[in-house]
Parts: sequence; C-alpha cells; structure tokens
Amino acid sequence: MVYVLGIDIGSASSKVAVLDKNKTMVVSAVVTGGAGTTGPARVLEEVFSQSGLGWEDINRTVATGYGRMSFQKADKQISEITCHARGVHHLLPSVQTIVDIGGQDVKAMSIAPDGAVSKFAMNDKCAAGTGRFLEVMARVLETEVSKLGELARQADAIVDISNTCTVFAESEVISRLASGVKACNIAAGIHKSVARRVAGLAVRVGIKPDVVLTGGVAQNQGIVKALSDELKQPIMVSPNCQITGALGAALIAYKEMVAIGK
Repeated sequence: MVYVLGIDIGSASSKVAVLDKNKTMVVSAVVTGGAGTTGPARVLEEVFSQSGLGWEDINRTVATGYGRMSFQKADKQISEITCHARGVHHLLPSVQTIVDIGGQDVKAMSIAPDGAVSKFAMNDKCAAGTGRFLEVMARVLETEVSKLGELARQADAIVDISNTCTVFAESEVISRLASGVKACNIAAGIHKSVARRVAGLAVRVGIKPDVVLTGGVAQNQGIVKALSDELKQPIMVSPNCQITGALGAALIAYKEMVAIGK
C-alpha cells in the first residue's frame, strides 16, 4: 500500500492526516501542544497506534504550520496558507473565502476556483481574535473555552468589550464582572469582539461566498454566529476543521509522490 502523511504543527496543537493511494483519509489525530513541545511526537504516536502503520509505511511527508521547519522527518515544508487552501478546496470546492482562527494568529484567504491562494492577510502581531484570547477570557469567566459558546447562548444582552488588546480586555472583563454584569452577557460580547476583529481582516482579502471557518475555534458556535452576523454571510464550518492544514499537506505530499513516480 501507498501512504502519505501531512503534519500541521501549530502554536497550540499538532495535527496529522494520513491518506492512502486513493486519497482516502486512513487516520487523523489532534493533540494539544504545538511547536517546541512533545505535541508532534505524541500526535504521530497516536496515528500510528490507531492505524498500525509506522514510518516505514509512509512514502512521503509534508510538514506545515508554525513549527514546520523544526520537523526533521518531512520531505518538504509548505506554508500553512497553501495547505489550508488545498485542504479546504478538497473538502468544499465551492469555497472562495477561508478564515482560519488559530491559537495565536488569524488568517484570511481568498482562493481561486482551482484552490490556489489569490490573496491573503494575517494577524500574527497580537493575540486579539485568536484562540489564545478566548482561553484567557474563559479563564476570567471561570469556564472552559469549549463551553464559552454555550455560555454566550444564554445571554439576554451583548456587552461591548471595547479593548482589543488581550491584557486590557482581561482587565475590562474583570471590571464588568465586579460591577455585577452577567457572565453570559460578557461572553456574548467577547464573541462579538473577536468576530469584529476577524471580519476586519477578512474584508481585506474580499468576501466572496462560500465562506468557511477552519481551526479549533470553528468548533465554537458562538464565534460562527458572531462572524456570520459581522460579515452578513452564512459561515460554513470545515469538516474536521482542526486538521484542514494537515489534510492539505498530505494532499500536496500525494501530488508530489505521483509526480516523481515514487
């Protein structure tokens, strides 16, 4: 059998996708812990354990993500912009705009009908609008980040969170709680704040339907709804939203393997 592997080493998590000779996904996995941690080793251990495969079975490997250059077993390193576009196009060919919210950055991409990236914008200078921002806000609200969307659904008002800086926004949320504002209303305001910032980035590349959200934050329905409201567009959520980049890397590995006749 022929197998290719894509690994996406992000700032907060590591993801792997393995495809067979028919470009069918054999196995995938996501673990917490990205570049500079044991995350890459653990996610590989998980996929090999699940599938019964080993490195000797992998014909070609492509690495992507923040930590891609540090992964020594890759045959090639490709930017996450290219890999996300390739993965999304494979899953959802109608998509023309991709928004990817990662642990410490946000990316917006416009893609051509063939899946190539025609334009992109990236916010990697500040944690505002990222998964890290939501983690900090969830801690202040004494809930888990995975439950933040459900908390926001209970809101009967949306509290304006005016600060975009994570540190100042944290202080603002603490102040709101101290003044007796309900946590659910603050959570709704946090989602709106994130959506407003992400939408501003997306507008820079041009919003063309269909629009899809990828990354772990896409699992938060509060963010999906808030972003849809900001962009005035339906927002699709990519299947297996966390492994889109790894899938794209595996697809590139497959194409290159065919090209060299391996």
